[in-house]
Amino acid sequence: MPIYEYACSDCGHPFEALVRASTVPTCPNCHSTTLDKLLSVFATTASTAAMAPMPPSPCSSCPNSGGPGACAIQ
Repeated sequence: MPIYEYACSDCGHPFEALVRASTVPTCPNCHSTTLDKLLSVFATTASTAAMAPMPPSPCSSCPNSGGPGACAIQ
């Protein structure tokens, strides 16, 4: 049962609705079924300090790594 975001075409009211396969969503404001499905985006609350660290690149584990562009294999 996904949650979709809609805007009513009749009154312009934006809302979210839990929609089942057999359900026709209606505007909670005017009860119209003439709706525009909106593009849903998800929100995150992580800051850069809370983000997971990037894994080390394959070259950082190489015994011959002398920095970027110093790989003898390339």
